Amino acid sequence: MDTHITQELLNNLTTEQCNEKSTNIDELSIMNILQIINNEDKTVPFAVEKQLPIIEALVSDIVDSFRNGGRLIYIGAGTSGRLGVLDASECPPTFGVPRTMVQGLIAGGSEALVRSIENAEDNYEGGIRELQSMNFSDKDVLVGITASGQAPYVIGAMEYAQTLNAVVGAISCNKGSKTFAHAKHAIFLDIGPEVITGSTRMKAGTAQKLVLNMLTTASMIRLGKVYRNLMVDLTPVNKKLVERSKRLIKQATDCTEEEASVAFESSLRRPKIAILMILLNIDAETAESLEMETKGPISESIRLYHARSKG
Repeated sequence: MDTHITQELLNNLTTEQCNEKSTNIDELSIMNILQIINNEDKTVPFAVEKQLPIIEALVSDIVDSFRNGGRLIYIGAGTSGRLGVLDASECPPTFGVPRTMVQGLIAGGSEALVRSIENAEDNYEGGIRELQSMNFSDKDVLVGITASGQAPYVIGAMEYAQTLNAVVGAISCNKGSKTFAHAKHAIFLDIGPEVITGSTRMKAGTAQKLVLNMLTTASMIRLGKVYRNLMVDLTPVNKKLVERSKRLIKQATDCTEEEASVAFESSLRRPKIAILMILLNIDAETAESLEMETKGPISESIRLYHARSKG
């Protein structure tokens, strides 16, 4: 594969163009600088909105993968890679899922999370080795994240995933992204030139973060990790999350603070189980059995319980 980055290639990338609205930004007041950045940021959600049908299709495949024991793997370099790792790392405490269910890979490894290792993205074989080391298979979903769409590290991994017949998605901010040729779901975020030419940690990073939020959040909702709009499957790993758990139980059931606290402890600190216990007036064992049968959603557990009660 040709991984050579040329001046001609850069000239054709939207993210490398000069933004006419910020050409004299170095001469402006702080307030005017902030206004330009803010006004450009306002365009980002509209770029994401245009891609909702493609994002929907990718979410559907991610949910199917999860239900079949598969994983969601993000892979990126620089800012894009960091955003993928960030989104993946938030899933276990927020939705109570195993750390392996959503994972983020970044060119340069963990050191690249805190220090720029920009040349790591040129390692075409690196992404492939990462997937092989984690036994990536056709059950998993791979999402390549790269603002420019040219990172060999990402493209190599995507090509490898394709050979396994895995679902592959791509998130890029350039129409001519090379990643799109290797993706079933190509998400083109047309955010235009950056305020600071080529600084894709700005609008491009914001747009990518919005999409990543959607991918995991929508998938977890479909898996029953949310009841109404409450994240009821969170893992209470610190004092704040313990109190948040009790508050969620109260909100979901309209119970008292004391009832929420008792149910929380009786459920072995599992908010979803505690909610079912209170709503259906059942013990923890019965609530857990219902959850296992319905594979998660509280609403489905409630329907199953009432159907059996009528029978």
